[in-house]
Amino acid sequence: MKLSGVFLAYDHGFEHGPTDFDNLNYNPEYILDVAKKAEVDALILLKGVAEKYYSKDLGIPLILKLNSKTSLREGEPISLAWSSVEYAIKLGAEAVGYTIYFGSEEESRMISEFGKIYEEARKYGLKVVLWSYPRGKSINNDEDPKIVAYAARLGAELGADVIKVKYPNDDSNLEWITKNALKSKLFFAGGKKIEEGNLIERAEKAARAGASGFAIGRNIFQSKNAVEIIKSLKSIFH
Repeated sequence: MKLSGVFLAYDHGFEHGPTDFDNLNYNPEYILDVAKKAEVDALILLKGVAEKYYSKDLGIPLILKLNSKTSLREGEPISLAWSSVEYAIKLGAEAVGYTIYFGSEEESRMISEFGKIYEEARKYGLKVVLWSYPRGKSINNDEDPKIVAYAARLGAELGADVIKVKYPNDDSNLEWITKNALKSKLFFAGGKKIEEGNLIERAEKAARAGASGFAIGRNIFQSKNAVEIIKSLKSIFH
C-alpha cells in the first residue's frame, strides 16, 4: 500500500455515535462506493464494518483500527485493543492502526499494548499506523504546534510507519512538525468539517512542509463533493 495521499477514515460511528452521519453516509456501502470511485490510497475501518462490508475485490488497501473508545465515558482517556493483528490479516488488511492518548494517566498501558501489536505486525509484514493524540487533563491544547510536534516525535520513536496527528492551530511552522516524524510518514487529521477551500489550502501547506497525506473522514463523507475532494487532495500529495 502507498504511504502517501489520502486515507479515508470511517471509525466515527464508534468514536462519536450517529451524530456525524445523515441518511446517506451512515451506510458503509456509500463510503466504500466513494472510496472506490475516488481510488483512495487506503480505507480505515473498525472490525465490525470491515467484517461485513469490506472485500479485497474493492481494490483499496484496508487499515484495520484495532482500538477505539466511545465519547460516553468521562475521565482520563484510554483506548485498548478489541481486535488483533491476526484477525486483521484474516480480513485482508495491509496495515493496522492504533490510538495512543499521550499525556493521559493511562498512557503507559496504551504504549505497552502498542509495542506488542507493533512487533506482531512486523512479524507478519503489516504496516503500522499510529494515531498520536495527546489528550487528558494534563494537555491544555492538543492543537498547539509544540504538542503536535511532540506527538510526531513520539510516533517516530515508537517506530510507526505512518503517524497521524492533529492539524495545528498555528500552521506557520509545519515543516518543523513534519521533521519530528523523522523517517516515518506524517499524515494530518482532517478533523471537523471545514470549508472545502480551507481544506485544500491546509493540504497544500502540509505537502509543501513535507507531510505525506491526510487521514480524513468528516470532511469527505459530510460533503456533497466527496469524490472530487479526495481526487483534489490526492493530486496535492502525489
